[in-house]
Parts: sequence; C-alpha cells; structure tokens
Amino acid sequence: MIMSEKSKQHVDSCRFCWMCHHICPIGNATGQERNTARARALGISLVNREAIDLSEIMDNIFECCTCGACVHDCVTGWDPVMFTKETRLQAALEGKLPDYIMTLVSNCLETGNAYGKTETCEKLTEAIKAHSNKKDTLLLLGVDAKFMACEQALKATMVLDKTGVDFTVLENEPASGVQLDFLIGAANETKQQMADLAKTLNEFKTVVVYDPNDAKAIKQLYKEYGIEVSASIVTYTSFVAGLIREGKLEAKNSGKSVVFQDPYQLSRDLEETEEAREIIMSYAVLGEMLLNRKETVWAGNILMAQYMPEIIKKVAKRRIFNATSVGAKTIVTASVSEYVSLKAVAEETEILSLEDLILGE
Repeated sequence: MIMSEKSKQHVDSCRFCWMCHHICPIGNATGQERNTARARALGISLVNREAIDLSEIMDNIFECCTCGACVHDCVTGWDPVMFTKETRLQAALEGKLPDYIMTLVSNCLETGNAYGKTETCEKLTEAIKAHSNKKDTLLLLGVDAKFMACEQALKATMVLDKTGVDFTVLENEPASGVQLDFLIGAANETKQQMADLAKTLNEFKTVVVYDPNDAKAIKQLYKEYGIEVSASIVTYTSFVAGLIREGKLEAKNSGKSVVFQDPYQLSRDLEETEEAREIIMSYAVLGEMLLNRKETVWAGNILMAQYMPEIIKKVAKRRIFNATSVGAKTIVTASVSEYVSLKAVAEETEILSLEDLILGE
C-alpha cells in the first residue's frame, strides 16, 4: 500500500502501544479490541507487509470516528487519525472502498451531502429566503443541519434574528468538503469541494460557521490543503458569545442546572472551550462532566450512523451515562450532529442545543 513514510513510522510505533487503549469512544462502546488505534495500526501494518489485502481491513478502517482522543492522549506524539485517513484515501484510489462507503461518497459528489438530500424542511426554506439578500455576514449552516436537523438550523437563524444582526444564508450552500475528507481523505474531489466553498466564502467579510465540523475544516484543513480563505471565519459559539458580551442578545438565567458536551472539533482542534460556557452561564447553571474541554468524549454523529447505527447509539448512551454519573439531568450541546445522536437515545435525560437554551425551548 502506498503510504507516506511518516504514516508508516506512526503505524509501526502504534501497533505495539496501549497508551490510548482506554479513551477510544468506539472501542469503549463496543468493548472490542479491533476498535482501538493499536489494532487498526496492526491491520495496516499487515497490509504494508503484504500479509493481507487492503480490502480485508476496510470495515475496521471506517469504524474510526477520527475524533483525535488517541492523538491528544499520546505523549509520544503518534497520530492514528493521520494514518487512518491515508488508508481511506488509498482505498479510494485502489477502488477498494466498501459499497456502503461508496454510496455515501457518490452522494457527496452528486448532491453535496452524504445523505443524497436535495431539499430541506419548509420553515427553514422560508427562513433562508428571508435572508437571501447579500450582507457582509454569512451564516454557514452545513449539510448536517440543513438536511438532517433542519429545526436546529432554523433555530440558529432565529437566535441571530433576535440580535438584529444582518446576515445572509445561502439557498444553494456549497459543501464544505468535510464529509468527503472523512470518507476519502485529501482526494482531489475533497479539495475541489473545499476550493468551491472558499470562493463563495471570500465574497463575504465575516462567515459565521454553525457546525463545529465545518469550522474545523475551514479554519484548519483548508490551510493544510493550500486553500485560501480571505473572509474572517468565526464559530457560531464565539460569535453568539460576543453578541451577549456586547449586550445585543438579552440573556436571562433560568437557574436550570446543565452540563456541557464539548465538541472535540472546538475543544481539541480549535482550542475553543470557554465561549459556549459563557453562553450557557448566561442562561443556566453550568456543571461539568468529569471528561470535559480537551478531554471530552465524542458522543456520536449523523454520518457514521448511516452505516453503523447501533454502535453510534451505544456511543451516545455511554456519553449520557457519563453525564448522569455526576447527577446531570440536562446536557447542552454545541454540535448539531451530537445533538441528533444524543437525542435519538435519550430517555430520562434532557438534550438541549445552545439555541434551545437561548430561545427558552
């Protein structure tokens, strides 16, 4: 298998190591050794040594959520996410992607989203049309919100409406490339989607990115892939926190006790941990889960639920268990994908988005 020398070095080091064995959200949910970074490295090393074919390990390669908990915990600096994404890219180049992944990739290329959706809900469509005029500020909703959680996307626009901010929402919002990057890594198709969005973003002065996954891609991956963005990119959480500080969004604390589910894209990748907490503390009483900020545990996502739904349910249930273990009855999220995952399995635990909290819903 063609792989960078750097990734080969990381593979050969990780396959002997147990350092991150305890922190993989998928491995903890399944209880299976195959879902650890070490086991994944072992499989890739066997392919590199031509002991097995690449196609034999592909199901395992796509069981990694690329949350980076293993990278964060590794004191020796090894990066399982890097060699996992390289393996996915090589599988795409060799035509060895599993059929269920190829379907998602084809959807991304044909419709701009892995779900193959072309229409969103009626109320969000109306809100988008109401904000179709060109302003200096763009609210980028992202495909998960637009097509799989349109009520939350609508609430994101409603929060900004409360502040009097003039903003644009695109009717035909280009894909960020983040889904293709997850599925096939740094392929030409991935970079082209990113470049197309960058061209659109550069027509605006400020871009408020609702989905932390898109924010991570635009603020980090685009630079790594040589894609220039001249617009000022801010996360939705930091933008809203700023509006509260400026007094543009009136906040009333309800006294409700909540804990916050840190999205790893914000906390680990973008090192943004306090802005969401500022928002929450304006509306509720904030407690903390034992694993928070950069130590956060991923709570599932919409994309992986398309091909491993039962495991994603287990991941979300474990995160709810983490919250209830400290007595929490309400979890607040800043990731639309984690919101959907947690909401799908929550029974007695209340799941709220930041927008729910702000709008009093």
